[in-house]
Amino acid sequence: MPTKKEILNQPIRHIDIKQHDVTALVDAMQHMAYSSRDLARAADIYARMLADKECGVILCLAGSLISAGLKQIFVDMLRNNMVDAIVSTGANIVDQDFFEALGFQHYIASDVYKSGTLDGELREAMIDRIYDTLIDEEELRICDETTEKIANALPPRPHSSREFIRAMGAYLEQQGKTPAKGGVDSIVLAAYEKDVPIFCPAFSDCSAGFGLVAHQHARQDKPKVSIDSVKDFYELTQLKIANPTTGLLMIGGGVPKNFAQDIVVAADILGNEAPMHKYAVQITVADVRDGALSSSTLKEASSWGKVDTTFEQMVYSEATLALPLIAGYAYHKRAHAARSERRWARLLEPVTA
Repeated sequence: MPTKKEILNQPIRHIDIKQHDVTALVDAMQHMAYSSRDLARAADIYARMLADKECGVILCLAGSLISAGLKQIFVDMLRNNMVDAIVSTGANIVDQDFFEALGFQHYIASDVYKSGTLDGELREAMIDRIYDTLIDEEELRICDETTEKIANALPPRPHSSREFIRAMGAYLEQQGKTPAKGGVDSIVLAAYEKDVPIFCPAFSDCSAGFGLVAHQHARQDKPKVSIDSVKDFYELTQLKIANPTTGLLMIGGGVPKNFAQDIVVAADILGNEAPMHKYAVQITVADVRDGALSSSTLKEASSWGKVDTTFEQMVYSEATLALPLIAGYAYHKRAHAARSERRWARLLEPVTA
């Protein structure tokens, strides 16, 4: 069997939408059919979100996106005021983005490995596989340990995932894990510097969960850090109340999709007549016929009072194909040019901002 170094020899390269002007291509797709026309309309809707000065944009991330080469797109969206809040799975933020911010990488799995027939050998070498992508388990354990260190340094009380992820951003800055000091840029760092809140409603279901388990185990009956998912929900609802006009750009479905959609209903329960999300785009490959949330259409969400139907579009496509076109179109159209920083995290931490 090849050595670990021989197997992990082709790093994933993150696509840079700044280098590829796709506006003419996407404009041409308006006059086609099927998914191409849907994608062109979705790109136009995202551009409308950004051009609408009243609109706060919430980005939802589900699925293995950073490991697949999409990290730079999200970093550029943050750096260019193209997103105001993020709701994500923990894996994207911790196991993948924060992992890379610590100096590690994801690698391309050759055809012989992505078939699955050699997964036993990969396990022996402590290499984890995400379909056609590989990650070093020993490096991932360092990521686990780092989140434990961050937890140990926090006040021993319940925290929202947003608060914990902000502490992760502060850690990267304190440790010199920044582009200015020779490190790589990351979603966690960019969000920290831009005061863009990141929520992971199922935060323990990722590398941070292992770190938090180790933190709590070491403390036993002593005061300890915990993650309060209800606080996450309340904080995101506060943002909806403060900025009633909102748009969703959803990559995948699952918990991030429902969590972001539900803040309209939560605001109403708190006595605020917040309008439905004015804009909504979802990129998914899920099949609507099983009735699952991940595949439920945005028109269906309207029946729940969550999403308006004037500017909504489902795009049935794999994210690594569709997102560079949709985000790249808005970027090169300069739809974000007149947007100002919202720095929503400061609304949630008025004393320390």
